Amino acid sequence: MIVALAAQKMIEFYRGNTHDINHFLKVWAFAKTIGAQEIKDPHTLEILELAAVVHDIACPLCREKYGNTNGKNQEAESPELVFAFFKDLPVSERDIARISWLVAHHHTYTNIDGLDHRILLEADFIVNADESGYSKAAIESARQRVFSTDTGIRLLKSIYLSE
Repeated sequence: MIVALAAQKMIEFYRGNTHDINHFLKVWAFAKTIGAQEIKDPHTLEILELAAVVHDIACPLCREKYGNTNGKNQEAESPELVFAFFKDLPVSERDIARISWLVAHHHTYTNIDGLDHRILLEADFIVNADESGYSKAAIESARQRVFSTDTGIRLLKSIYLSE
């Protein structure tokens, strides 16, 4: 229930920017799909889903402040926005801190901290590969460097790497 409330709030947050809305909805769907098969703990899955919903929360601010949505700028600007976003929702401070950390590292492919982090990276990459038109070579490279969940690898292969 809380994830659906957060998604509705995020749709309102984006003020009709259909690209941003569609992007987070797709990342959320892939994160939920991968997470449901890879994560055994329902609470961890909920944290992953909440992070997927708000993972690009800094994009509007970054467009205004920097003129782009560079990943590092998003990561730097997101923690404060994540805490403000969740202040009126029934999410514990500890959980908000984890969500904030995930969002602040969703473009960081090194020192991956936890299965939730891994799955968020995989889900976002799957969506970005389509939206940004990544080459087959770039997708294969990411499969080798970034992807480690069985579900994420199967999805990536079936969408982009099947013959």
